[in-house]
Amino acid sequence: MIAGRPFVLAAALFTAALFPPAATAIAPLLNAAEPAVVEAPPSATAVVFNRDVAVFRGNLLGAPPALRAERAEQRITEELTSNPDAVVSVESNPLGAIFKIDGVMVFVLTPDDADKLAGQNLAAAVNETQRRLQQVMRESRESRNTDSLLRGAGITAIASLILAGLLWLAARTRRLVDRKLVAMTESKRLAVNGVELVPRMRVLSWLLKLTRLLFIIVAAVLVYEWLSISLAQFPYTRPWGEGLNGFLFGTAAAFGGAIVHAIPDLLTAIVIFLLAYWVTQLSKGFFDQIARGHSRLGFIDAELAGPTRKIIAVVIWLFALVMAYPYLPGSDSEAFKGVSVLVGLMLSLGASNVVSQGASGLILTYSRTFRIGEYVRIGDHEGTVTDLGIFNTRLRTGMGEEITLANSTVFGAVTRNYSRTVNGNGYILDTTVTIGYDTPWRQVEAMLLEAAGKTHGLSMEPAPRVYQTALSDYYPEYRLVCQATAEQPKPRAQTLSDLHANIQDTFNRYGVQIMSPHYVLDPASEKVVSEDRKYAAPAKPAG
Repeated sequence: MIAGRPFVLAAALFTAALFPPAATAIAPLLNAAEPAVVEAPPSATAVVFNRDVAVFRGNLLGAPPALRAERAEQRITEELTSNPDAVVSVESNPLGAIFKIDGVMVFVLTPDDADKLAGQNLAAAVNETQRRLQQVMRESRESRNTDSLLRGAGITAIASLILAGLLWLAARTRRLVDRKLVAMTESKRLAVNGVELVPRMRVLSWLLKLTRLLFIIVAAVLVYEWLSISLAQFPYTRPWGEGLNGFLFGTAAAFGGAIVHAIPDLLTAIVIFLLAYWVTQLSKGFFDQIARGHSRLGFIDAELAGPTRKIIAVVIWLFALVMAYPYLPGSDSEAFKGVSVLVGLMLSLGASNVVSQGASGLILTYSRTFRIGEYVRIGDHEGTVTDLGIFNTRLRTGMGEEITLANSTVFGAVTRNYSRTVNGNGYILDTTVTIGYDTPWRQVEAMLLEAAGKTHGLSMEPAPRVYQTALSDYYPEYRLVCQATAEQPKPRAQTLSDLHANIQDTFNRYGVQIMSPHYVLDPASEKVVSEDRKYAAPAKPAG
């Protein structure tokens, strides 16, 4: 037979080549050597009176689990209908355990029906199935007992009355709380220095929505519990009520257990945050002493005490967050890790500009490029520094404008500080005029100094000075530099305006035009200053 097998295969292949439709007959021969994969049939459960009675996982004499479950349900129902007071018995058999009701076989459990994955053997499966079947028989008898049904209806009616009373009490409590909230929001509001942070009506709306949400939650829990109690009073619906109760209490128990297990780690995290709070308060007191001028730490003086305190506080809290992170409830869950990765990705993608701004702000603060209250010119913007923050610098021009500049822009621009080199308080004030070459330069300088002397808010010590900063093709450029005493932005703008007005009045009084000529054609006479006009009024010869 073995020797003839190659001949049979060859003949089959030859026949398939001649007759293609018959080629499928070769498959059993070609696959005869491969072992067949037998899949276990899906399990089926026999359900009577909404209760699981028996679970079938294996075939029995060719019958699959689904057919066995269907037959078991039919036979159990027939026996309970014909004899409600029947007795359950179990007999041992080579096939397994035979379940009988009043001597009539209803189903058989085999060793294949035990849940081997859960470590269950046939004996344990038989005991559990017998307990369930006896419970079904008791509830079947109870469903035919009028007194039991009336008792269940009465308990359901009482539960309904209690539910109505509790819902009425919850609604009345909610209305009382709402009235209290309305009264509280009328007399109190969230305000700082007289500025209302959040409108009163919006706060009231949030609080009323919160009370409504709490009422809905309480009402839902009450209705849920009433439904589970009512369903549990009748045999047919009792499994549903038990399932509702089991879900509610199981969820509550799991939630409470999670809270209990999280308490030690949560206490550790709270201790870490409390230590961070105490350290920040200690550093705050120390830097407040530096800010008042009572002490000094290296190069950190009263001016740098505030920014340094904030930086140290941020570092302390970041360190505390890193230390407390493993102790936070749920920190080891995949959801928490996913959120952490998402936050890190968002920060890495969107925080580059923020980091650049913050670094620029720190450099400007600790390099002391300018201070609050100094008069500076940053690029094309000029004004008094009113705020030097981590991300922005604010200038006030004194003409109703406040300019906000990003610190990265300030760090990359040319900054002129007009307050740093003055004697005492104040700042440097300058203005520029251009006068033709036919006007004596001595006269122009004298007029500019005279105009500065008449301007209120300019200091005469040190005395104002005039510089010829350029000799252009058509005119020289004169720059008047003096020291102003005003410290606030608005008086500074007014001082500059008064200086310009006095310059115009002075030049008009001496008959000199503030005009910058441009070339059109050669003038009839040369634009030079004659010797007798070198010291035109108000200029005076030296010595």
